[in-house]
Amino acid sequence: MRRSPGDIMELTQADRQHLDKSKQDTGSLGNTDVGLKYDSGRVAHDFSCIHSKDLLPAEDGEEATKHFLQELVNILLAYINKSLKRSSKVLDFHYPHQLKEGLEGFSLELPDQPDNLEQLLVDCRDTLKYGVKTGHPRFFNQLSTGLDIIGLAGEWLTSTANTNMFTYEISPVFILMEEVVLRKMHSIIGWPEEDGDGIFCPGGTMSNLYSVLLARFHLFPVVKTHGMSAIPRLALFTSAHSHYSIKKSAAVLGIGSENVIVVRCDERGKMISSELNSSIETAKSKGLVPFYVNATAGTTVYGAFDPLNEIADICKHHGLWMHVDAAWGGGLLLSNKHRVKLQGIERAHSVTWNPHKMMGVPLQCSTILVKKKGLLQECNQLCAEYLFQPDKHYDVSYDTGDKSIQCGRHVDVFKLWLMWKAKGSEGFEAQINHCLENAEYLYYKLKRRSDFQLVFKGKPEHSNVCFWYLPKRLQSILPSPERDRELHMVAPKIKTKMMEEGFTMIGYQPLEDKVNFFRCVFSNPATQREDVDFLIDEIVRLGCEL
Repeated sequence: MRRSPGDIMELTQADRQHLDKSKQDTGSLGNTDVGLKYDSGRVAHDFSCIHSKDLLPAEDGEEATKHFLQELVNILLAYINKSLKRSSKVLDFHYPHQLKEGLEGFSLELPDQPDNLEQLLVDCRDTLKYGVKTGHPRFFNQLSTGLDIIGLAGEWLTSTANTNMFTYEISPVFILMEEVVLRKMHSIIGWPEEDGDGIFCPGGTMSNLYSVLLARFHLFPVVKTHGMSAIPRLALFTSAHSHYSIKKSAAVLGIGSENVIVVRCDERGKMISSELNSSIETAKSKGLVPFYVNATAGTTVYGAFDPLNEIADICKHHGLWMHVDAAWGGGLLLSNKHRVKLQGIERAHSVTWNPHKMMGVPLQCSTILVKKKGLLQECNQLCAEYLFQPDKHYDVSYDTGDKSIQCGRHVDVFKLWLMWKAKGSEGFEAQINHCLENAEYLYYKLKRRSDFQLVFKGKPEHSNVCFWYLPKRLQSILPSPERDRELHMVAPKIKTKMMEEGFTMIGYQPLEDKVNFFRCVFSNPATQREDVDFLIDEIVRLGCEL
């Protein structure tokens, strides 16, 4: 017989004792995965006879809904607590076939008959258990890290509201928030607030695609209706260290990846401006029409900043659209100490800036910022009558959906707006400065050691630190092709052990003529110097016998 919501059991005595003991031991929800005791998948309330159809909007579903969500919050709070504990692992790694086959009752397969809520809560717990704790202070693997509680609250509210960003009539507050936040970002770049434009996008790749789309339309508006056959063969330019999304954008937009001219960089990964000018002249001599230059402010691997003013001068001379991909480096604009690295960004026609990176906003949160007001609308507007009626009872300029290439658009602004309210610009500045201080600390630690070698000389410009670990047998060997072959295998072997043990996580890659090296990036404000020391010690421990 199915239990009614009113029959849901309260905490058992054993559960209460477990919770009390966890609080005494840790001062929080305890060090289990869920805070409340799970016994073979059992949770504190008995949900074994309750299914999703018993929750709201079912009649009398309020009590069951409340208990279910409270139980889920317990799981999430315990996960957050564990993610920030240095004694916990960053990940519990399993190979794909292991997860597909199922572990300890965790199954990815979809049933024909509905599972009860007890099983769903166990599934939620296990989903977190077998994932990667990207908010852990010792997770250094990606550019997007950390777990901001205010941002998390913003994401919860956003999902609860479950609305769309195409018209003011269904998203009035979020539409106005987006306008306010974008205007603030324009001001920080150095553009007049009243003239700029922009939109939140599903990631930096889409933001960069918008920039190429706008640049092409600005030069050849006819392409919107008549396509690529109506315009000459175009060429765009980007550095050898730029993000691959520039080539992807050219491929998606029909320009062709072969028409992306890759410009040489110096040893620090910065675009060489004289090479850019030569490349533009060469393209013209071949009959191509240059129209766009992508400058990077914070490259993915080295964290390099292209010389923006020099590039702006060249773009002005040749009449080209200048885009700055500041997906990674844009956050430094909030730092009085570091914003000089982006000097000249105000001369760009468009900017990509990802708050989900250095600003620590939960994924996803990315913007395309445009200097010319109205261009997004002109380029993308198609006036779908079922959404964008011109005779609405309010100012339809607030119906921003037609300047997007999407129809449905997730609300990404609220979590950023809420975090900005909570921290203020000064709070973001302190957070960003702290991350760069961690990078400098790691740099100086490695510089003094004989078992590590930095990939390039000089302090990092951003929070990227690139290095090789040298096992003892390689430390006394002079550089040679044979040594490079041996060194190339070191990082992957250490990473394999690191993933299997799960105490920290860092990425590696080759780049151009350089064999595999580690790239450590700092964007998590929870990371402290002790975590940097731990990373060094862990790499040595895992690699000393190689």
